[in-house]
Amino acid sequence: MDAIIDFLNTIFWGYVLIYGLLAVGIYFTIRLGFLQFVHFPEFFRVVLSSSETDKSGITPLQALTVSLASRVGTGNLAGVAVALTLGGPGAIFWMWMVALVGMATAYAESTLAQLYKTRNAEGNYRGGPAFYIARGLGAPWAGGIFSVCLILSFGLVFNAVQANSIAGAVETAFGIPTFACGIILALLTGIVIFGGIKQIARVAEIVVPFMAIAYLAVAIIIIILHLSEIPAVFGMIISNAFGVQEAAGGVTGGLAAAMLNGVKRGLFSNEAGMGSAPNIAAVATPDPHHPSSQGLVQALGVFIDTLLICSATAFMILLSGVYTPGMETTGTELTQMALDAHIGSAGNYFVAIAIFFFAFTSIIGNYSYAENALTFLHAGNRTGLTIMRIAVLLMVVWGAIQSVATVFNAADASMGLMATINLIAIVLLSGTVAKLTKDYFAQRKAGYTPTFHAADYDELRGRIDDTIWHRDNA
Repeated sequence: MDAIIDFLNTIFWGYVLIYGLLAVGIYFTIRLGFLQFVHFPEFFRVVLSSSETDKSGITPLQALTVSLASRVGTGNLAGVAVALTLGGPGAIFWMWMVALVGMATAYAESTLAQLYKTRNAEGNYRGGPAFYIARGLGAPWAGGIFSVCLILSFGLVFNAVQANSIAGAVETAFGIPTFACGIILALLTGIVIFGGIKQIARVAEIVVPFMAIAYLAVAIIIIILHLSEIPAVFGMIISNAFGVQEAAGGVTGGLAAAMLNGVKRGLFSNEAGMGSAPNIAAVATPDPHHPSSQGLVQALGVFIDTLLICSATAFMILLSGVYTPGMETTGTELTQMALDAHIGSAGNYFVAIAIFFFAFTSIIGNYSYAENALTFLHAGNRTGLTIMRIAVLLMVVWGAIQSVATVFNAADASMGLMATINLIAIVLLSGTVAKLTKDYFAQRKAGYTPTFHAADYDELRGRIDDTIWHRDNA
């Protein structure tokens, strides 16, 4: 299995995604008129505009918190440390670049997910890349492949990654054996996921803002206490990003190592272009009642995840003095060492608690994506959901006792296959995204509340659910 996983990672990350993710992000950034910069205030407006929803969906804020529950996980703590040790400080710069252009990619995929969403047998909204691949491109077979990849990666492999980080951090801080931690984590996960997506949304809406604000508050205090050192840290990141300083530990060294590890860990964290967040974006009732509004919500999620939370971890590590080029310590252990240097022995406990909340919410958020995929595969009945939930819990226990390297490599491979399929789909559907974007901001500029009118899109006739996008539902 290691040989197969290594081969897939070489193909995806050595040739396809290292360039494809940046290229697609730049393409949408330019085609959409630098939307993430020009219309940044609108991102907040659509999240905070309303807390109301209909019985079929969840609120925009809940959709944001569930997507952040999935995004904000091990990539923000352990993943940033891995990027630093393998690619040097310059990897952080490439994480930023992936996030900045990835905001446009995240907008595009979530806008499409909203547009092509449907209702399941219970009348609840469901959608995502599999649905817009099938309906928008007329390729249900490709949607089926994507759904299987989503279940394997998010429902199973990624949840093992999150459990691995929780178990490692808790064992280091509190001495609880990894297997015992895995059992406890599986029990807590089961309590939430057996309640379905709406229960997950209610939990995420409470936990995610709390954990993000608490983590950022600690980082801000540390940065304030080291203000005089900030220019030097920025200089180190920028110079290393372009190979001026050798990227320590990278197989290819310099620019290649910094770029490869920054892009890889950046995508693992913010998930832009991967096709994950669109699954929860489709479940939301948009406000304003236009597909683009939910795209804007999810673009904000990328900003919060990488440019705020990942950056917070990076600066806490680089300001701690514990990081040295070529060091062997990595992952959660390095982040704990950094916090220990800043705030003493309490740092170990703080990181363990942060990892628990970050990774636990990722597990329940990831599961919600897999439930969407089951709906597309017509396996979202009670039996199918029960089997999926049990499999998730088993993977949580398995992940808790596996080695970090094996789990992370498997996650990279499954993520690479998913992202490749999704990137091809959203580029092929980019004309629709551009038209929706132009329509949304033209209405906003004219002083109207943007509203989607299906009659203006003859090319979508028969491809979208008219019962959802009928004018009376606005």
